[in-house]
Amino acid sequence: MKDSIKFTSRDSRHEGLWREETMKYFLPFMKSLSCNPIYMLLILTSVLQINAFINMFTFLPKYLEQQYGKSTAEVVLLMGIYNLPPICIGYLLIGFIMKKFKITVKKAAYMAFCLSLFEYLLYFLHFMITCDNFPVAGLTASYEGVHHSLYVENKVLADCNRGCSCSTNSWDPVCGDNGLAYMSACLAGCEKSVGTGTNMVFQNCSCIRSSGNSSAVLGLCKKGPECANKLQYFLIMSVIGSFIYSITAIPGYMVLLRCIKPEEKSLGIGLHAFCTRVFAGIPAPIYFGALIDRTCLHWGTLKCGEPGACRMYNINNFRMHMDGIYLVLPAALRGSSYLPALFILILMRKFQFPGEIDSSETELAEMKITVKKSECTDVHGSPQVENDGELKTKL
Repeated sequence: MKDSIKFTSRDSRHEGLWREETMKYFLPFMKSLSCNPIYMLLILTSVLQINAFINMFTFLPKYLEQQYGKSTAEVVLLMGIYNLPPICIGYLLIGFIMKKFKITVKKAAYMAFCLSLFEYLLYFLHFMITCDNFPVAGLTASYEGVHHSLYVENKVLADCNRGCSCSTNSWDPVCGDNGLAYMSACLAGCEKSVGTGTNMVFQNCSCIRSSGNSSAVLGLCKKGPECANKLQYFLIMSVIGSFIYSITAIPGYMVLLRCIKPEEKSLGIGLHAFCTRVFAGIPAPIYFGALIDRTCLHWGTLKCGEPGACRMYNINNFRMHMDGIYLVLPAALRGSSYLPALFILILMRKFQFPGEIDSSETELAEMKITVKKSECTDVHGSPQVENDGELKTKL
């Protein structure tokens, strides 16, 4: 019992000393970091860049689903195939290049800035790689197949399905043989179905006016081959962007490590991670998702009657909203991040990183060393002669 009391008293003393030491150095280190302009500008740049990248990657599956008509499983698979390999190759390649050619941190920072700016300008090509919205009767098109701009509640029902007592909140889309999709088989005016599961075919649909048998199958109608080609262009652009991003990430992190003092590195890295999480990682998906939900055309309904997930976004006539959120907002955030990055490059000219000495200074140092050696040789004689004289004396 006495031993346990002694140990607890010792632990409390050590804990008190540790707190005193921590508080003794914490405030001076925080003051030193806050007065470091390169470090503070790096935090600002990271927050803006991560806001843009999190917004893009978090909602990329939803954007590709609505824009190019792919399923969630296909989108996730394509993202993994086209994005992960170039990122891994870029990390390994930039590490090998910097070690092989002995690139300094300053040169790497200039190279990273130029490559990142090039990738940012290349990013604007995404605005030209767009597809039209899904043609859905009552949402993005009329029952005659004419596209219209705004969703109006009373246009969901038409003369062909008005007597069917269909629910306007349901979402079980079917694709008619006329190339037009409907929110449900009931709203398509279908009378009977053949088959089960995904092979089910609805027949005798009064709203489907075509030369065939007026039938429909489950799911939205697929987009044309032009949209598939545009998806390939989009994926190629994402490969190039991911590769350049991985190349520019390593030099930026090296600048972060080298611009702070060795005794402040642990606190500096922790503070950088804290700021990026609090000001980018947590709020970005929240406000970005709220902005995207404003472009929803049709909300799903849960069994309890409450609204569920958004089933349909308007991409065609709400282009300024959907693309303005997904493409313009990240572009604005990334564009604003290059201003503090430019100030970092200007400040780095005057900043001397530890372990980096100019070539002129090294040459002067080598010349001074050789001059001192020659003076010592002239005054005291050559070291070989002295060794011979000492050897003779010993013999």
